[in-house]
Order: sequence, then structure tokens, then C-alpha cells
Amino acid sequence: MYLTEEQIMLRDTVREFAKKVIEPIAAEIDITVVFPADNLRKMGELGFLGIGFSAEYGGSEMDTLSFALMIEEVAKACGSTTLSVAAHCSLCCGPIAAFGTEAQKKKYLPDLLTGKKFGSFCLTEPHSGSDSGSLSTTARRDGDFYILNGSKMYVTNGGYAGTYVVFAKTNPEAGTKGISAFIVERDFPGVIIGKKENKLGLRASDTRQISFDQCRVPAVNLLGKENEGFKIALQTLDGGRIGIGAMAVGLAQAAMEKSTAYAKERKAFGQAIAEFQAIRWYIADMATEIHGARLMVHHAARLKDDGKPYLKEAAMAKLFASEMAMRACNKAIQIYGGYGYIMDYPVERYWRDAKLTEIGEGTSEVQRLVISREVLKEIA
Repeated sequence: MYLTEEQIMLRDTVREFAKKVIEPIAAEIDITVVFPADNLRKMGELGFLGIGFSAEYGGSEMDTLSFALMIEEVAKACGSTTLSVAAHCSLCCGPIAAFGTEAQKKKYLPDLLTGKKFGSFCLTEPHSGSDSGSLSTTARRDGDFYILNGSKMYVTNGGYAGTYVVFAKTNPEAGTKGISAFIVERDFPGVIIGKKENKLGLRASDTRQISFDQCRVPAVNLLGKENEGFKIALQTLDGGRIGIGAMAVGLAQAAMEKSTAYAKERKAFGQAIAEFQAIRWYIADMATEIHGARLMVHHAARLKDDGKPYLKEAAMAKLFASEMAMRACNKAIQIYGGYGYIMDYPVERYWRDAKLTEIGEGTSEVQRLVISREVLKEIA
């Protein structure tokens, strides 16, 4: 076993917390669409949101593999909570820790890593999804400030965040080489919080449009160097894919566990349906693919922790895990039969939640582009 005692202890601690605190309300908040703010704060207090970040800024240290273990356990309990955590940690705290000045890290990370404030990542726009380089939000320098104008879509945690990492064009004529990143506070004049989106799955995770109308952002809140924001966005998404892969694994694991337990109890033709070969093959396929996906996610995490290139492996892990999760959840619903289509049972929710893993932080089609490009580079 390659996990350390510390990692095993973390995994088991998160698992216990998730079962006792997160899972009991998962079905309810999926229906009521209530953001699990209290549970996220509890996770911050326990140090779960600070995994992978320096204790100097309020983090709880550990590594990317530990973060993946945490995400998987939370996903087994509630997909909505998981997405909110992954976006907060990977997409907001991550780039601030990696590219922020010392002053920026000291100002923003302590509250974010301890759950006192939530964070968001503002890249996608109404007319720029996978083609993120074509964004139209602008940032014009005006003395000691930048003036932001534009709108962002699908902002996770958008209505509850206190801190946003925002991407805007500072040199519109330069394409992707004219994009910059900024740390924007919720209370800055000109930040407009849009309506909460009504989604297929992950319904309790807050997703909104965030707009900027003559929003004045202090120049000291420029994240990284001017016109180098696109690199920050891509590097942030590379790491974030490990978290989404772990989320997919957790949802698939939950689907397998629930449907397998059901198959052992449900009787048809005089015996438990788990005795039928068709059901056993479903279970075998789920178990095999989940195991493979988990190893891929962990491999990408370990490469990142070792400071080695991991772009291709993270894309592979995210691609395989997300599509595997949809297959696993589909099989789980089939095992339940008609009951699997009813919201009284959790497998339909897992299926709805898993779908986003094929879309968020780079669609499956984008992952295939990334993977093929890297493979073509490697093979002469």
C-alpha cells in the first residue's frame, strides 16, 4: 500500500465526518437547493480546506494525494458539497498560493483556508466556454486601479464567495497573451451577483453569473504578471482536474456500494438478484473501472507532489474517471430497476451529479485534445 499512515488517518477521519455530518443532509439539500455553508465552515475548522497549503497561511500542509483522498470521501457522501470544496480549494486558493505575492497570500489565504470565507474562479463567459482564450471581460489600467467590465458564467460558490479569482483582457489585441488575473473582493463596487442557476445535478452547489460594471480593483490585486493570466488559468485547471477525477471516483464508489447492498437484499425469482450473473457482471465492471480510475487519479497527484510533469496524466485521470462514473452510476440505476429512477433512492442523484465531471474544468473533448497533443509531442 503506497498510502502513508498519515494519509490513511486523514482518509478515515474525513470518511467518518462525511458519514455523520455531510451524507445525512445530502438528499435534502439536493431538493431544497440550499448551499451547505455550515458544513463547509466545519470542514475549514477541521483543516480539510487547507490540505496542500502552507501552515504559514492557515493551511494544514499535506499533499495533493491527501487532497484527492479527502475529495473522494466527501463525494461518496454529497456531490454538491464536493464541487463547492474542489472549486474553493483548487480554483481559488490554488492560484493565490501559487502566483500571489507575499502580501496577497497573507491577506487572503488565512480566511479562505479556514473556511471563514469562500472562494470562486471566474473564467467562463456566456460566449467562451472551452475556448476560454476568447473571453471578452476587460481590465483597463487607471492609475492605481484596474477597471473591470464584463460577465462570467457558471461561477461555483458565486453567491457565497468573498474572494474571486477573475480573468480579464488587459491587452485585447494580444489574444491569450493579453489576459491577466485579478483577486476581486465581493464588496468591491461594481461586483454584481446574478441569479442562482437551476441545475440538473449538484443542485446545492451555488452556481451563478457574476458581472463587473466599472469595478475598481486595486492594482496590487493583480495576480501574477500583467498579460500572463492565461498561463495561470491553464495551470490552475491542470491541477483542478485531479480533484474532479477524485470526485468522479467517489460518486462511482458510492453508486457501487449502494447498488451492491441493494442487490444482496432484493429478491426476484426466489433468490437475491446478486446471485444472477448479469448483476454480478455489472458489479465486477464497476469495481474494476473504479479501481483503475482511482489509481490514475492517485498517480497524477503523486506526479504533481514530486514536482514532475503531470498535465497529460491529470487529463487522462479526469477523462477516464468522469466517463467511468457515468457508466457506474448508469449500472447502479439498472440494478435498482424502477426504484433507481425514484428520488427516494440515492443512485439517480449520483448519476445527475456525475454528469458535471464530464463537463467542468475542461470537457471530455478538451481532455482528449490535451492528451493527444502531449502524446504527439512524445512520439517522434
